[in-house]
Amino acid sequence: MTTFIVRRLLGAIPLVLGIATIIFFVVNLAPGDPADRFSSPSMSPEAREQIRVNLGLDQPIHIRYVRWLGALAQGDLGVSFSRNRPVTDIIQELLPNTLLLSFTAIGVAFVLGILLGILQAVRQYSLLDSIASIVGLFFYSMPSFWLALMMVLLFSLFASVWGWPIYFPASDIQSIDYAFLSPFEKVRDRLWHLTLPATSLALVLAAGIARYTRASMLEEIRQDFVRTARAKGLSERVVIFKHTLRNALIPVITLVGLYLPFLFSGTVFIETVFAWPGMGKLVVDAILQRDYPIIMGGSLVFAMMVVVGNLVADVLYAVVDPRIRYD
Repeated sequence: MTTFIVRRLLGAIPLVLGIATIIFFVVNLAPGDPADRFSSPSMSPEAREQIRVNLGLDQPIHIRYVRWLGALAQGDLGVSFSRNRPVTDIIQELLPNTLLLSFTAIGVAFVLGILLGILQAVRQYSLLDSIASIVGLFFYSMPSFWLALMMVLLFSLFASVWGWPIYFPASDIQSIDYAFLSPFEKVRDRLWHLTLPATSLALVLAAGIARYTRASMLEEIRQDFVRTARAKGLSERVVIFKHTLRNALIPVITLVGLYLPFLFSGTVFIETVFAWPGMGKLVVDAILQRDYPIIMGGSLVFAMMVVVGNLVADVLYAVVDPRIRYD
């Protein structure tokens, strides 16, 4: 297994570099100039050119690309144009917030989706199955950013205006008085701010996971080993959760790798809607300000996280199904 993981990580290096190369040329060839943010109409051409020199934009694009590769090999992602700070420091500061939001959402989505899919498979063609299918299709076809806006409108704005007992904050990651709270209150405050953003992502993902789980469970529940388990007198709970579910999880695990790109693209919109200080909002602000170093650094992080997610899915195959070996 260790050899397989090392081989996959080494094989991912050209993939990540290829993605970063495409993004580098697309961003640098796009119309506009980052120097415009620091210049004014009254500025002399010499001063404007000096700004371009200071930003490293005075060289041809192929020379800038070679320089960027050399700096990347040394772990240097450059200095942000807009924040005047090393990109590595900015990513280290904001990446944990995105990971908290992403992993909370994907954890809730898989738990909710798998349980709902099992329930639908066990109660196939029942009223519960029909209602769950309609509700799941409703959320599955809904853009996550629109759902986020509706949740802000309902559980934050209307809840505060109408005096509802349940009210969730609509922005930021913590309250203003966070530093003065006790450790338990800090955890509760962070979870309170996390509820709406994570739910907006999780509901969209859980709907698709439930459909996959239902289809996989229905296929496995008709197999001979399930009938044998029931013939032995095992309880229905043991048959479903110990025998059927473990085999049905193989296709569902594939969704870990498939949903990660969707999840990270979703955090871009969710973090913008909820003003969540994470990588998604950072990249959006960098695109608007044409901050090339942050765009490149954020794209590299997202690419590497997707590669790691696919690797985790491959490892989980072997955990769920002992017949799968990568030796």
